[in-house]
Amino acid sequence: MSDRPPRDALGILMLDTRFPRIVGDVGNAASYDFPVIFRRMEGIGSADAVAAHPDRPRVLAALKANAEALAAEGAVGLGTSCGFLALYQDDLAAVSPVPVATSALLHIRKLAGRKAGVITASAKNLTPAHFAAVGAPADTPVAGLPEDGSFAATFLRNGLMLDRAAVEREVVAAGFDLVARHPAVDTVVLECTNLPPYKQALEKALGLPVLDVLDLLNDFYREVSARR
Repeated sequence: MSDRPPRDALGILMLDTRFPRIVGDVGNAASYDFPVIFRRMEGIGSADAVAAHPDRPRVLAALKANAEALAAEGAVGLGTSCGFLALYQDDLAAVSPVPVATSALLHIRKLAGRKAGVITASAKNLTPAHFAAVGAPADTPVAGLPEDGSFAATFLRNGLMLDRAAVEREVVAAGFDLVARHPAVDTVVLECTNLPPYKQALEKALGLPVLDVLDLLNDFYREVSARR
């Protein structure tokens, strides 16, 4: 059996984490119906990415080095494992050997005539700069998951245990909060790449379409492949 990476794969730039990645998570190969290559960015964890004021030169250097490595392994395009890396969309695209789609927030600029609202891992850290970096309105409505909840314990504090039912309840509650405060929202975007497993429950609860990173990367991979 060959250990060579698959041909024409999508590369995923992974944060340095240890938490579980169930099917539907961006970091689980079974979440995709096309080949993927994962590469961990050593020393760049959730706290480095999910930040209002990150160390941008340090994070960008890691993104660049690992993007080059993935391209050398045969990746035809790149995604990331954190929606907050939207902040580096243009900077990374400028130095990457292959096309880049950093964040589900990229959906927003394509939603002409619709009102997007975002559910995020951390409302306090998602800034207008993150939206500006992907061409989204700076005043896009946002609802964050609880800072002391089950999601945060696993994904922000790098826990080893995942209470899927508890996280689902938190995501649905955030969805209800979002539309209660912003009734004009007709489309929900999940910033966080750990949230696609809860998309179906959220759509059912809200009766609204929900877009996530897997939707983004599916479209992105098809576009990149078609251009080759």
